[in-house]
Amino acid sequence: MSSTELISLHHRITGWFAETARDLPWREPHCSPWGVLISEIMLQQTPVVRVQPVWREWIERWPTPAGLAGEPAGEAVRSWGRLGYPRRALRLHAAAAAIVADHGGKVPGTYAELIALPGVGSYTAAAVAAFAFGRRETVVDTNIRRVHARLVSGVALPSPSLSAAEMRLAAELLPDDGGTSVRWNAAVMELGALVCTARAPKCAACPVRDSCAWLAAGEPPPSYTPKGQAWHGTDRQVRGAVMAVLRLAAAPVPAVMFQQEPADLGFAPEGIGVPLAALHRLNTAPEQLERALAGLVSDGLAQLHQDAYRLPA
Repeated sequence: MSSTELISLHHRITGWFAETARDLPWREPHCSPWGVLISEIMLQQTPVVRVQPVWREWIERWPTPAGLAGEPAGEAVRSWGRLGYPRRALRLHAAAAAIVADHGGKVPGTYAELIALPGVGSYTAAAVAAFAFGRRETVVDTNIRRVHARLVSGVALPSPSLSAAEMRLAAELLPDDGGTSVRWNAAVMELGALVCTARAPKCAACPVRDSCAWLAAGEPPPSYTPKGQAWHGTDRQVRGAVMAVLRLAAAPVPAVMFQQEPADLGFAPEGIGVPLAALHRLNTAPEQLERALAGLVSDGLAQLHQDAYRLPA
């Protein structure tokens, strides 16, 4: 691709983004770097529509890293709600504590400082540096990888895992100007989320369809079939049901409550009857329930004390 073609590509995609970008709270000019960091952690493997209400609750309750760091980690897990993958809540809490301890309570602005925070990986560090501080960083998420794969490489889907070749391509496509690079990262990500989707891409709405190598090649099928993650009957489902109980519990939950129906115990659990009933409806095998509870304790999402479970202190 010539420099002229690349500049044209930048202009067309960022122009499309300027006209069609979703109105998201973490994109507002007044959003703090802390708000951007929270959004990036929450958006990992979770749709925007589910993240928005929880993000607003977090920002209202903990507008600064110090606010979150000053509360027990269990409160972060409790407020995570049903976003899934609750270990992300623990990572945010740990990151907030490190920001307070090492950076005076302010989110650091460079990739090197951000990636040193607990729970912050390469993608998140690059995204926060770009979107919160306007730095020129190569931001590569699933949506960006898919756009690059189709537009430039001519394949239906990127490789199952991020490769060095994909990172090189993303770096080559990144505009030299800092401001344009930030808009480019956001625009390509949005294009992948709204138009160049994994299934049933809306090619007629694509601003660069005439330059797409995949369309020019006749839309060849993917070389592999993506496998979605199973849910029903898995340990993940049981862990989620247990966490729903712990999030509503005002006091430690005796282990026996997870193992037996409330009616069999002869008393009704205060405040946790609904999620506890949902857990028991799964008819989980005892060994799977034990495995799920042990896994939550091992991951730091629950604590066992005197044969009762609670969120981390």
